[in-house]
Amino acid sequence: MNQVITCILALLTALNLSGCAAVQPPVAQQVSGTMEVHFIDVGQADSELIQCGDKAMLIDGGNVADSSLVVSYLSAQKIDHLDYVVCTHAHEDHVGGLSGPLNKFKVDHVLAPVTNYDSDAFRNFAKYTAAQGLDITVPSVGDNFSLGDASVEVMGPQKLYDETNNTSIVLKVTYGETSFLFPGDAERESEQDMLDAGCDLNATVLKVGHHGSDTSTTYPFLRAVAPSYAVISVGADNSYGHPAESTLSRLRDAEVTVYRTDLQGNIVAVSNGKQISFTTQKEKDVQTNPTESKTEITYIGNINSHVFHRDTCDALPAEKNQVWFESREAAIAAGYKACTRCKP
Repeated sequence: MNQVITCILALLTALNLSGCAAVQPPVAQQVSGTMEVHFIDVGQADSELIQCGDKAMLIDGGNVADSSLVVSYLSAQKIDHLDYVVCTHAHEDHVGGLSGPLNKFKVDHVLAPVTNYDSDAFRNFAKYTAAQGLDITVPSVGDNFSLGDASVEVMGPQKLYDETNNTSIVLKVTYGETSFLFPGDAERESEQDMLDAGCDLNATVLKVGHHGSDTSTTYPFLRAVAPSYAVISVGADNSYGHPAESTLSRLRDAEVTVYRTDLQGNIVAVSNGKQISFTTQKEKDVQTNPTESKTEITYIGNINSHVFHRDTCDALPAEKNQVWFESREAAIAAGYKACTRCKP
């Protein structure tokens, strides 16, 4: 019986039914010139432009209101043609701004995890894709394609998910000895499924998932990626409290150098195939992830009104009506709304 089990396991490995391409020993790629990755400051949203040689790929486009901003940014980079446009998932802060680039530039391929979604933002994305004479392609895990001298591999989503964030297309872009991981808004479940599938997630640069939310960038995932650098695309003073202190703490523990669009604006990473250099639109030397933790804040909810407060708020409910939360996100997840007085 043990021999039979061993044979079955060997067969599954050979067929690569794990959901990721079989991990092979790294092979140094022959590259020439540089690859640029632009993390466009679209506030509380995501948008990245990758240029390699004369090839270009746009990953997400921010909110609907960011559409013209993204078009202007691409035009400033002399873009008139996009080889790939990728909508990581159907939430507006990722798909909303893609309509402008699809309307402005010639596009060869459009990728998304779904072909339909009940929102005006996604319907416009689909409309302008069709106007290009294209169909939305839903990629499969293990798919790979070239972008100039760079190679792009699909790592996720590993399966169907009810949570839209977890449907995010996860891409690993490799250029020479350097690599970038773009997980969209993939959360813990999707991260764990990629780990369980044996995906080679190791990357030099991590685009931090879900704007630095506590729902992403778990310790096991971060250990597998083992990035030297991380970029958080996030809006200044956003209502979600992103990036979460717990996420920043994990990045500190892993000794990752952090860049943030809320503090530094547009961020450009340039790889020569061996090393990566960064330039920022502003605040090059700003402290993006202080070594000392922020002052700990306790959040207290009112079980009657379902409003939560800072522990210093003068509108706290009576003790018998209090419920305590470890984080702002936990309070919101429990259905509580922020107090308009203390603005937690």
